[in-house]
Amino acid sequence: MDRRTFISGGAIAAATVATACGETGQESSGPAAPAVNRGVTRLRMVTTWPANFPGLGTAANNVADYINRMSGGSLEVRVYAAGEIVSAFEAFDAVSEGTADMYHGAEYYWQGKSPAFNFFTAVPMGMTAYEIMGWVEYGGGQALWDELSGQFNIKPFQAGNSGHQMGGWFKREINTLDDFQGLRMRIPGLGGNVLRELGGAAVTLSGGEIYPALQNGTIDATEWVGPWNDLAFGFYREAPFYYGPGFHEPGSCLGVGINRGVWDGLADDHKAIIASACRTANNLSLAEFQYQNGLALDVLVNEHGVELRQFSDEIWTRIGEISEQVVADTGNADPFTQQVYESYLDARNKMRGWGRISELPYMAQRERVLGR
Repeated sequence: MDRRTFISGGAIAAATVATACGETGQESSGPAAPAVNRGVTRLRMVTTWPANFPGLGTAANNVADYINRMSGGSLEVRVYAAGEIVSAFEAFDAVSEGTADMYHGAEYYWQGKSPAFNFFTAVPMGMTAYEIMGWVEYGGGQALWDELSGQFNIKPFQAGNSGHQMGGWFKREINTLDDFQGLRMRIPGLGGNVLRELGGAAVTLSGGEIYPALQNGTIDATEWVGPWNDLAFGFYREAPFYYGPGFHEPGSCLGVGINRGVWDGLADDHKAIIASACRTANNLSLAEFQYQNGLALDVLVNEHGVELRQFSDEIWTRIGEISEQVVADTGNADPFTQQVYESYLDARNKMRGWGRISELPYMAQRERVLGR
């Protein structure tokens, strides 16, 4: 994704700063400076999501709301959905260049800047939601993320997690490896690289573009998130076979990025409020997805007749082999990405043993004893 000049965003930013100058009598320090009006700092957040979209768009709204309330109104964050100032995939550049003050999105959208960004959303056969939270908070992930985003004038935070994602919606059944040949599927990030190795064609589309592409036959399949978000988009109308679990995003971290000039210019209490608001949104987002996915799955199956499927062991084995190679190739792309990759693997390996003897066997036994 090349750097661009965002005319519409720049106009809005200029208007905001001009208003602040007119009412305070103080000059803005530059395009990256937040608008300050009588003790109120106003920040513009652009997102990669449709307006108010459940779980993703609302996670961005929640971050803004927490910041506004926790600051007692001394910080005001206004949220702009994808397309209102810049398109979904232009959000990173908008914040990096100062057209907007902050973004909410999925970091693997920025893999064109550095392949290391993939590890801060999800990689195939990678960490679960709780594992990536552990790595970022306690395993050195945040320091590496700060260094990575800092190269682009951005300060990052975890600010949402959709939990384990589904494998996707397909217009036809996927029974063997041959069924992937020529399959056109919306799947971003490294999951798309795995699909290409399986013989398919990976397509990157923003959320609002997916349903029309399914409807007009541009794509044969799509992954998105899970039952809650997938139900909202109505994918079941075009692709009746719902496969899960997904291999590509076992726990997808969502991020907030703040322009570094804006961040450095904030008072310490405002910095603490933003960090706390992002952490709160991160935790509650995962809880919300966990609960709402259960409700939505029941609706999809029992009201819309969706057919649930699982990939065969043969498919999973091949996916695992390809995923390991794809992630390794990405992780060794350059010296810094290698640092991130090695830290990621180290943290995953340290947490695997606990997961193996705790949640996995417990869930299997609970299902065996209580499952109906």
